[in-house]
Amino acid sequence: MCSMNESEYVEEYVYDECEDTDADLSNISLLGLYYTLFCLGLLGNCTVLWILLRHIKLRTMTDVCLLNLVLSDLLLTVSLPLWAYSSQNLASCKLITGFYQLGFYSGTLFVTLMSVDRYLAIVHAVAAMRARTLRYGITASIIIWVISVIMAAPQVIFASLEDPDESNSSQCQPFYPEETEKFWKYLRNFSENTVGLFVGLPVIIFCYVKILVVVSKSRNSKRDKAMKMIFTVVCVFVACWVPYNIIVFLQTLEQLNILNNCKTSETINSAMAVVELIALSHCCINPVIYAFIGEKFRKSLGKVLMKYIRWNYQIGGAHSHRDTTDIETSNTPVKSDY
Repeated sequence: MCSMNESEYVEEYVYDECEDTDADLSNISLLGLYYTLFCLGLLGNCTVLWILLRHIKLRTMTDVCLLNLVLSDLLLTVSLPLWAYSSQNLASCKLITGFYQLGFYSGTLFVTLMSVDRYLAIVHAVAAMRARTLRYGITASIIIWVISVIMAAPQVIFASLEDPDESNSSQCQPFYPEETEKFWKYLRNFSENTVGLFVGLPVIIFCYVKILVVVSKSRNSKRDKAMKMIFTVVCVFVACWVPYNIIVFLQTLEQLNILNNCKTSETINSAMAVVELIALSHCCINPVIYAFIGEKFRKSLGKVLMKYIRWNYQIGGAHSHRDTTDIETSNTPVKSDY
């Protein structure tokens, strides 16, 4: 995914005559939205991570996928408030860019892997039993992280601090070599569209359509609940990521000089500020979809909450009993030897 300052997407060699437009939301609104997403994402993903590591044993590919998806969302979440401020040094700029890029690529790939895992579990339940083991889950996760690092590496390497307005504030943006600038921008957009639009989305839709067909034919009492879950997963992913990927694709057409007028450029840049925030909200929704709705996770969470409530009740009861004992002792008459 791109950095938060999307104005660098406008190709100067195409629209020298176009005036710069303020494509971003106001700083105060942007800061508030980033921090809202940060708080919600941190709370939800940390809760899921805590439950997974402390109260759910990782035994299947589903558990491993969910754990890695939470880690991906946490990387993306941690980077959110930092983009609202100007980076002070190159190291922090590259670190934030790395978190952001890894969170984007790995998150999308793990959502896709979870879709494939659900497809195998429901459509090919018997045949896929050997393929959905913990070992294969760990292997698939390592492969996804390696792919994500490779795809994120160029953005981290070229991340630098720029001062576009010759002011004291610097912006963390990719700065490509002049002779290969077009190539790296095309590669960046193509990589994002490949993962999110050309590979991830078709695989997710295919898997859940097949699942929907199988579930609709079953007479299980949980059929309606499963169908709602499937519908929610697909709709949320499409609503969050498809608009962003469409705008990235339009930016690629703009760079290729296919879309070559100022009005279109202004519209694309303005739309990017909105669709990017919508895409980022997916890291907050993921815990709700893949964990809190899941029966196994909800049972584990319920046990933790009941244990916590029972512990608080016992502590409160112990304090109450001690206070009562102290009062009774203070009111007991003391016999005098005289």
